[in-house]
Amino acid sequence: MTPSFSFDNRYARLPERFHARRAPTPVESPGLIKVNRGLAELLGIDPDALASPEGVAVLAGNRVPEGSEPIALAYAGHQFGHFVPQLGDGRAILMGEIVARDGRRYDLQWKGSGRTPFSRGGDGRAALGPVLREYLVCEAMHALGVPTTRTLGAVTTGDYVMREAPLPGAVLVRVASSHLRVGTFQFFAARGDVDGLRLLAEHARSLHEPEAFDSEHPFRALLDGVVKRQAELVARWLGLGFIHGVMNTDNCAISGETLDYGPCAFMDAFHPAKVFSSIDRQGRYAFSQQPRIAGWNLARLAEAMLPILADSESAAVEAAQTSLDRFGGAFDDAYAVVARRKLGLFEARAGDAELYGALLACMADAGADFTLTFRSLARAAEDDATLAELRATFGSPAVTEWLERWRLRLADERPIPAAERAAAMRAVNPAYIPRNHQVELAIRAAMSGDLEPFHELVDVLARPYDEQPGKERFALAPRPEERVTQTFCGT
Repeated sequence: MTPSFSFDNRYARLPERFHARRAPTPVESPGLIKVNRGLAELLGIDPDALASPEGVAVLAGNRVPEGSEPIALAYAGHQFGHFVPQLGDGRAILMGEIVARDGRRYDLQWKGSGRTPFSRGGDGRAALGPVLREYLVCEAMHALGVPTTRTLGAVTTGDYVMREAPLPGAVLVRVASSHLRVGTFQFFAARGDVDGLRLLAEHARSLHEPEAFDSEHPFRALLDGVVKRQAELVARWLGLGFIHGVMNTDNCAISGETLDYGPCAFMDAFHPAKVFSSIDRQGRYAFSQQPRIAGWNLARLAEAMLPILADSESAAVEAAQTSLDRFGGAFDDAYAVVARRKLGLFEARAGDAELYGALLACMADAGADFTLTFRSLARAAEDDATLAELRATFGSPAVTEWLERWRLRLADERPIPAAERAAAMRAVNPAYIPRNHQVELAIRAAMSGDLEPFHELVDVLARPYDEQPGKERFALAPRPEERVTQTFCGT
């Protein structure tokens, strides 16, 4: 049973300097890990066909489906603040573009599919652990309501890849509304290729700002849109205790989707300076630094776009600065909405941001679990016993004072039934997140040939806001011996 794909590959029709044509390298013995059935159906692909031997061959890159035009995309990027003029897809190949049943256009990309001209000495492969981590976390993010790339399917390869030791290999098929990055614009800007910049911006505008088609300044509208989407994305990350871990400009998608799940993590015990990435030794991408870094990345995008923003340099700089100046306000507005919803506030009041910040300060002082604290707060909105438990758990006068302030703030709003407020809070404060120790347990089991913990965790994370009887262990914070303090790129 051969799966069919309705490709319309617009990026592949751009000039050759945008990409390198390269078919995926076949693997030894592909085996199915999982097909994302719901996503396959959205894309108009038969999930049963995708799970068949012929479909597994497609997921692995052993068979290039009809209509595919495999290409590796060129881009540059700032990595930890240092500019690299050529990066590109070193272990990923774009299978093609599909217009899905929802009318939106999506990229399909093999990850771990072998060497490309951009591999820079790497093997172009992926190990099983990072593939499972990306599947788990990106699909959890989707269920949590955060814009993200997704995973259509994943397979083992039957081969081993060499990292610190031989590891089983795997391939993942990533789905995104596009794979255009800040670094894609930097690639052309670094070469002084203004025609390339203009072609790229026009392609990006058609995908992500189609309403700007008749705008007097369509590329300014594109930049404005990227600024707004990044501000809203980072606000959502902070509301979930998520740390991206490697916010390089080549991992900053102009679509506003979360891209690249290498050394990412969701916090257990809250602290604003928390870092998990093993390579972020200076805390550049710490939890609380993410808004600042997003603004920095956007400034690099604006710099790259200067030649196409206006006819004169001074006008281009003014236009770029105007767009960038909107980031702070857009982030503050988005984060204020996140904070109010997490606290169960239906009406905006002066002082709400300070109230939310005061709770975070109490959590940091106590080392309180980020997710469990807000989930308990949702229960406390209708249950005085939970309120007492929160006081006892924190055991500090500051928390007792804060809870009283919160109760008074709730009373300041129009009357809302306690059960309704608690339900609204549960709808934004998840019970289940991809906790680091649970992800690691699933990966370790899979490395030993047992994929059942992975599948169970995928199912639990698909309903993060629901109480799931019998699955309570997935909501628990790690015991001291279970804590994961570092995460890794996996490349």
